[in-house]
Amino acid sequence: MAETTDVRPDLTAWTCPAPLRDQPRVVMGHGGGGAMSAELVEQIFAPAFGGPLLAGLGDSAALELGGAHLAFSTDSFVVRPLFFPGGSIGDLAVNGTVNDLAMSGARPAYLSCAFILEEGVETAVVRRVAEALGAAARAAGVEVATGDTKVVEAGHGDGIYVNTSGIGLIPPGVDLRPQRVVPGDVVIVSGQVGVHGVAIMSVREGLEFGVEIESDCAALGGLVEAMLAVTRDLHVLRDPTRGGLAASLNEIAAASGTGVVLQERAVPVPPAVANACAVLGLDPLYVANEGKLVAFVPREHADAVLAAMRAHPLGREAAVIGETVDAHPGMVVARTGLGGTRVVDMPLGEQLPRIC
Repeated sequence: MAETTDVRPDLTAWTCPAPLRDQPRVVMGHGGGGAMSAELVEQIFAPAFGGPLLAGLGDSAALELGGAHLAFSTDSFVVRPLFFPGGSIGDLAVNGTVNDLAMSGARPAYLSCAFILEEGVETAVVRRVAEALGAAARAAGVEVATGDTKVVEAGHGDGIYVNTSGIGLIPPGVDLRPQRVVPGDVVIVSGQVGVHGVAIMSVREGLEFGVEIESDCAALGGLVEAMLAVTRDLHVLRDPTRGGLAASLNEIAAASGTGVVLQERAVPVPPAVANACAVLGLDPLYVANEGKLVAFVPREHADAVLAAMRAHPLGREAAVIGETVDAHPGMVVARTGLGGTRVVDMPLGEQLPRIC
């Protein structure tokens, strides 16, 4: 008999990767809206700033000031390229902040706007971004009330970065937060997912998928008002931007202590996005959106809310995609078209960098 050779790997030199919290430097994944982003906030920023309002870690903060119920939010935009099919960094700067306010049920009213410009950027480009931002603000029904401009040395920026903060008024009786989610809630998405992230990737990398994919960038305040006109007893709303639908569902499941069961085939994914994700090795559930929302609605109101969404231009393709359950609290699972079940984890970092 021939002598056998032991080909088992030598494990003595193997090491486990360091926990995320022990990383000595910031990496791109810390900005992806997934688990690494959450650790950065929870381990550095939240302890440093403190305060009960920040502890909610929502897209916007609900404040009581002078008898008024306000929503307040801020966001920074570092998208590359500055212009893409369906929008620009100027559109994103308005719609991203307006939508964060709308997810609190607020009617957005005023924005601040800060431009960080890199030395050498063409003034014509700055003007084009500013004009797009102004047009988007008017379309969303908000006013840019104050702002700031800074210039950094060449090589220390990426053309243009924009920060916007916004404030809006929350109507009486509206209380949107994940802690209100209970088992039996119906999960509704307002339309096709994954569009924005794929649109950005297509122009950034010069990829062609047989059809031009345009960003879904839009202000969702009107859609939210239509939903609240049906009932103010919505439980929570989220716009699934960084980390996509998967990140938003995981955040809500964790904060509410409920499980989420997703019907994978019910999630509306346009064929162009599905094909692009197949080529790029991406999961549409994790790809960013900029003009969609996901709602957790009490079952008794779900049909009426869905009808109101479908009657609005930004919700025509709204669909019920799942429900909340007692089982597996804090976890999202998807029932596949083949009858199996898979866990939909919180993304670690980011599939597509610099998408907002």
